Amino acid sequence: MAEIKEVPVTRFERVGAHSHIKGLGLDGLKARIIGDGLVGQTEAREAAGIVVDMVKKGKFAGRAILLAGAPGTGKTAIALGISRELGRDVPFVPISGSEIYSTEMKKTEFLMQSLRKAIGVRIHEGEVLKLDIEKVPHPYNPYQQVPKSATIRLKTTKEEKQFKVDETFATSLLQQGVEPGDVIQIDADTGRIVKLGKTEKAIKQQKLDLSTQQAIPVPTGPVMKEKEFVYTLSLHDLDLTSARRSTGFFSLFFGGGEKAEITNEIRQSIDEMVKQWVDVGRAEIIPGVLFIDEVHMLDIEAFAFLNRAMESELAPIIILASNRGVTKIRGTDVQAPHGVPLDLLDRLLIITTRMYSKKEVEEILKIRAKEEKIELKEDALKYLTEIGVRASLRYAVQLVAPAHDIAIHNKHEKITKKDLEEAEKLFSDVKRSVKHLKEYEKLMLSSG
Repeated sequence: MAEIKEVPVTRFERVGAHSHIKGLGLDGLKARIIGDGLVGQTEAREAAGIVVDMVKKGKFAGRAILLAGAPGTGKTAIALGISRELGRDVPFVPISGSEIYSTEMKKTEFLMQSLRKAIGVRIHEGEVLKLDIEKVPHPYNPYQQVPKSATIRLKTTKEEKQFKVDETFATSLLQQGVEPGDVIQIDADTGRIVKLGKTEKAIKQQKLDLSTQQAIPVPTGPVMKEKEFVYTLSLHDLDLTSARRSTGFFSLFFGGGEKAEITNEIRQSIDEMVKQWVDVGRAEIIPGVLFIDEVHMLDIEAFAFLNRAMESELAPIIILASNRGVTKIRGTDVQAPHGVPLDLLDRLLIITTRMYSKKEVEEILKIRAKEEKIELKEDALKYLTEIGVRASLRYAVQLVAPAHDIAIHNKHEKITKKDLEEAEKLFSDVKRSVKHLKEYEKLMLSSG
């Protein structure tokens, strides 16, 4: 159980753009109109459900998926839904096609690391009593607080121990959202933290819904022990552990281990070790999801690498997404659908997404507002829906946060239509921005 001591800083809480997605919202292979945070796109979700079924039956080897559709039609949400349907521990690694050009490593090395991050290894191997996190101003942004260190007291049914941990570990605790009543599990070699759930006592104290919360017993035995839980690492985690030659439990808390290049020899040795674990029943492979958005940004070399990677024994489920039609394959003069070479395109199951209806836009906005714990008056919701249809769904979702801030300043408990109009006036959508550029084109700097 975690008891977090209050410190004189405001905790930073971030609600992700797709944090409301819990699955594909299916009954069997039929999609509900609204389910698991998804709205509409029933054909695409049903197709994704068939893919999930194929993956679970081991019939998806050597294939990948392409989600094709206009911007803002739920491609990322469906990819995340597939990951959620495959299981709680299934890794989901989202990257953008343009990222491979902005790193200090080779394109193929970046893709290799992404692929291995998306392959989980479930290894068969307590209660946090106190957690104090010290925060300091961000070195580049004094308005933002970042963790400097933490003091953590771990308790099992047998004993209690307290540790002073560094900023990396403190950051992981915050990212996992550890709070009073949580039972966490720590892997000493890699620094991985898994929040397993809450104790039954904490669930009752916090008056949480028992039907949606899994009660976890307080761990038994000593605090520092051999692996007794079932947890999931990625192949990349194991690669890093081997490369850094971690020295054990205390190196996690006090530093230690140096950065080292992950060589092909290290990866091969890890692969062999994992295969041996699988053979003796100590581990199982969990193919995760590598989601590559803006896949048309990849060049011919990257596509060739992916084509080969799909045939590997240890390959994740690769989901590509593109909002392009027929366009040039980067690095060539060849035109191809979605900017993907035809030899790779032939190996993809293509799922198309469509534009949302007005009613679907409204339902999505309701879900997002609820996720961000923001309330809108009925007329405000209708007006925001009109904005989503007229401008774009993404723009409408983006307006919710500034409109809420304006509502607070206007002393409104709920966002009103007037609050939205004020936010809309201050923040332009793409169409109005382009119109503004054309009006003042002569005054703008150009690259020509």
